[in-house]
Amino acid sequence: MPFVEQYDVVVGGAGHAGCEAAMAAARMGLRTALFTLNLDLIAQMSCNPAIGGIAKGHLVREVDALGGIMGEVADSVGIQFRLLNTSRGPAVWSPRAQCDKQQYRVKMREMLESQPNLFIKQAEVADVVFASSDVERPSQNDVIPTEVTEGNSATFQADVILSEVTNGNAVEGPAAQAASPSREAHPPRKIIGVKLRDSRIVHAGAVVITTGTFLNGLIHCGEENYPAGRSGEPPSVLLGEALKRLGLRGCRLKTGTPPRLDGRTIDWKVFEEQPGDADPTPFSFRTKEIKSRQISCHIAYTTPETLRLIRENVMRSPMYSGQITATGPRYCPSIEDKVVKFPDKEQHQFFLEPEGLNTHEVYVNGMSTSLPMEIQWQIVHSIPGLENAEMLRPGYAIEYDAIDPTELDRSLRVKQFEGLYLAGQINGTSGYEEAACQGIMAGINAALHVKGEAPFTLDRTEAYTGILIDDLISKGTNEPYRMFTSRAEFRLHLRIDNADRRLTPHGRRLGLIADGAWQDYEQKQVRAVALEKLLATKKVNVERLQSLLPELAAQLGNIAGQTYAQLLKRPEVTIDLLFPLIREELASADNTLFAAWTQSDVILSETERSEAQSKDPHEQSSCEALRQQGPALPAHIRNELKSVETEIKYEGYLLQQQRAMERMKKSEQRAIPGWFDYGSVSGLSREMQEKLTHVQPQTLAQASRIPGVTPAAVSLVNVFIEIQTRRREQAAAI
Repeated sequence: MPFVEQYDVVVGGAGHAGCEAAMAAARMGLRTALFTLNLDLIAQMSCNPAIGGIAKGHLVREVDALGGIMGEVADSVGIQFRLLNTSRGPAVWSPRAQCDKQQYRVKMREMLESQPNLFIKQAEVADVVFASSDVERPSQNDVIPTEVTEGNSATFQADVILSEVTNGNAVEGPAAQAASPSREAHPPRKIIGVKLRDSRIVHAGAVVITTGTFLNGLIHCGEENYPAGRSGEPPSVLLGEALKRLGLRGCRLKTGTPPRLDGRTIDWKVFEEQPGDADPTPFSFRTKEIKSRQISCHIAYTTPETLRLIRENVMRSPMYSGQITATGPRYCPSIEDKVVKFPDKEQHQFFLEPEGLNTHEVYVNGMSTSLPMEIQWQIVHSIPGLENAEMLRPGYAIEYDAIDPTELDRSLRVKQFEGLYLAGQINGTSGYEEAACQGIMAGINAALHVKGEAPFTLDRTEAYTGILIDDLISKGTNEPYRMFTSRAEFRLHLRIDNADRRLTPHGRRLGLIADGAWQDYEQKQVRAVALEKLLATKKVNVERLQSLLPELAAQLGNIAGQTYAQLLKRPEVTIDLLFPLIREELASADNTLFAAWTQSDVILSETERSEAQSKDPHEQSSCEALRQQGPALPAHIRNELKSVETEIKYEGYLLQQQRAMERMKKSEQRAIPGWFDYGSVSGLSREMQEKLTHVQPQTLAQASRIPGVTPAAVSLVNVFIEIQTRRREQAAAI
């Protein structure tokens, strides 16, 4: 009699996707088990110990706004914060933090272990378990032929046995079938748990698989290769083979990592210092202050000798020798890829990034490589300042199995199976942040499935998370998918500062936002409305402007009768410049909402601080000297001000985007019925039929985003939906 355990939700894999999925399900009140191969490596940062970056920072903010934990953990262990792209518009501003790698794991585990309903288990998930009612389900074909297409996509064999359960005992049964053209051909098979490597059966109402690079992972370093999930850890072979037997289309992908150096052997004075922001911008809306000690990174460059070594040995790289056939990330290439693909470039930049406050290990960002270890050693030593550097770990490439994400619906459920969800790199994405946003969505929907409630989804107008999922399920991917702000149609609407306004009400409704956080959110929205009203109605006190900010007053000219909002619409005017005047208006209004903003003796805007510091000390009044010693305007207050400023300054563009968003939402409302058969649409080319049948879009708008599907094809489908709907209604009436 096998040992059987029972949970509401089971999550396989405790990486960045798995942690968010498990936390979401547990916070929604469900008894959740999180399985990992090693309890000490939860949320391990396998590559760069950094969170955020261009567009990635947007994803972290969205995860936080929904009630996720990545942002809070990064804020607590971040050792260098930078707000990127500030020379451009606010739509593309994005936070990034270098984190203490070891402390990130510690803090994440601490948060997981403090969550009620969540149980962390060290064990290997080896298979999924089906309900006994699925054992005798008839199928059209017993074998799905293997098919290899461009981009290394393959259809896995399905003529192998899977675990079934009858009366709580594991028995053997026939393999699952690939989805037939019509989504109603037969109902999806029901997943009721997982089987562990030690033969234990764990029952669950829903299962989330988040395996990262572990599915049949294979590490390459020069001519050497060996099975691994990441360096020093075994791959997930049993689960990898079990997922193949499900008949899901899959592909083989590749990623890589650079060598790590001993910081004690680096001549730091040779390199350009790159400090973080003086006033860090947190990821989490719930973080008021960054308390960790901050450090600098350093910038370095390749030399002609570096390039010579790479060119002469490039055929020893598994990517170029033919040893690796999987597709690597386009936007995070190896150093050998950079040299080969950009032969005219004489110099490549990289960054020396400390991995923590209590270690000398240094991550060489930009030098990802799978060249042999002795060549890596020579490359490192070819760079001035690294002549004596000790290499603690070599760089390597890893290839692994992934599932074609067009096998998923918008809730990240595998279409063929009821109760099975996938999140993270298994869906073809790259990066911790892309994994985390999928993880929280999969965890939410697994919990809703167990509760018998409708799935929770986000569309392209609501979040970058919605864009990522829509891209994956509509277009698939034949290379590791990375998020960019350019993928968004309405990026001015999808800013980092308004992620809470877009998503926190959803998180509250789902049960992910605690009472205290919700109260803070509501107060923030009240403050924003009050501030916008004040700026739109209060006229600028010209005399005070000339007294406090004479240079700005001279630059603005005649502004008599203008409101603060009218001034803020000017490109050269920022809310930070006007804050000394605005603070006086808030103080005179005697509004308790802004009490923390009006402590004029201890809180300075950046403008006031710069001016005070530039004055001769003998010319400063005692009040000015006192104010100079006080802290700068806290980041959370500054961010609230900037958010209101953006809404005012870009009001016309935002209204224009709002109209376009409403048009898109209308097209999203035109659903394609589950029974619709594309093969019956006369006039639709075979290519279009195959593409639409492959993806099974849920709406006409999603169909229009499938690569190769023309507007004419979408119009034809729309007509035939009407025709077939009428025929079904007439048949039902007879």
